Amino acid sequence: MPHKIHRRFSRWYEILIFNPISVYLLGLVFVVVVPAWLRWADLLFRWDLTVAQLNTLVINASAFTLTFMLLHKSKRLPGTQALPFIIPSVLLAWFLAFTALVFLREGYYSRPALFYSFVAANLWAFLSYFLGQRYGRLKLAVVPFGRAVELMQADDKVEFFPLRRPSFEGERFDGIVVDLRAPEVIASWGHFLALCTLARIPVYNTQQIAESVTGRVRVRRLSENIFGSLLPSAVYIGVKRFYDSVLILVTAPLWLPLMLVTGLIIVLESKGPMFFTQERVGRGNKIFKLYKLRSMRVNADQGGAQFAQKADTRITRVGQFIRKTRLDEIPQFINVLRGDMSLIGPRPEQKEFVEKFEKEIPFYSYRHVVRPGITGWAQVTQGYTANAADTKLKIQYDLYYIKNFSLWLDLLVMFKTIRTIFTGFGAR
Repeated sequence: MPHKIHRRFSRWYEILIFNPISVYLLGLVFVVVVPAWLRWADLLFRWDLTVAQLNTLVINASAFTLTFMLLHKSKRLPGTQALPFIIPSVLLAWFLAFTALVFLREGYYSRPALFYSFVAANLWAFLSYFLGQRYGRLKLAVVPFGRAVELMQADDKVEFFPLRRPSFEGERFDGIVVDLRAPEVIASWGHFLALCTLARIPVYNTQQIAESVTGRVRVRRLSENIFGSLLPSAVYIGVKRFYDSVLILVTAPLWLPLMLVTGLIIVLESKGPMFFTQERVGRGNKIFKLYKLRSMRVNADQGGAQFAQKADTRITRVGQFIRKTRLDEIPQFINVLRGDMSLIGPRPEQKEFVEKFEKEIPFYSYRHVVRPGITGWAQVTQGYTANAADTKLKIQYDLYYIKNFSLWLDLLVMFKTIRTIFTGFGAR
């Protein structure tokens, strides 16, 4: 080997700046300790903290920890710019922290110190983001054989560099991407890949990186390992069912009057019922009745199941507005309470479409391993699907969601859904 192999960010000062643990610890000092010191100048020279001081330190540290975890997880998910999620993440963390204080009826804390830490957390998050954009983008070397060459397209989070020979030629990388199925790899690059592993440089299979960049699982390339990962955690399924129900019940005073008022406007504008019901396929291929506020004229589906199209004449004037703002989905909170659906998951399809797609799209039924959702990863990433070609792409997003089934992905979908409501992205 003409050059030694080194990991990127392996020097002590690079580790200090770019290692997540060091970033978290430095942030803890800046966001928690410094504001507390500004509020209580003698804090650093005392051990006998008051109840208010201790409560404030604990709540600020908890809120910052949650903020760090939210932003750290979100920036690793595909198609996600961390910048738009900074303020919502900080707001959510400090709101939950303040709610905990109220719930515990703990009246001893410092509002100025909470506010100082809130401002400091925003400053720290923006500073970390811009430093990461400038110096910390993932830098991956690519072995230029097989499917690995498909990754050379530009991505906002990853820089890909093709290797001309089995050597880094003095460069330093975060990892190396290789298509292990390409026959050229083992013959001439096997020893080099082994040296990278010994130097603690991660060697990624092309499929792994492709999924992390695109947010999709290619259905025609499922391996035995992917089949195993498509079985989501039973524990999180139970936890998800619990917090879905609690969130809907707590917010019922807000969405229930809104649903009734919107329904009244629908009835006044066009003849027919307030609600629209339709059979959909849910978890385990079970059929359930899905509830929506009616956005189309009565008997709009008498010609059989069909996708909504742009400028669809079946949609009423009020229907156009409630579909764009997703107000028509509010009655599905009832479906969630009944256990038919979840707040977040693959969108449920009509039985006719499911039977059709199961014949045309490989592994389509795997999307029914979890409860369908009011919103989902495919909806906030791809938008509305109106034909079989779009659905083939949607199933790749659905399988990615199932494979990465977690609280962090659900929170990201929730943030993106809020954006969708205000922008009307993907609505028809």
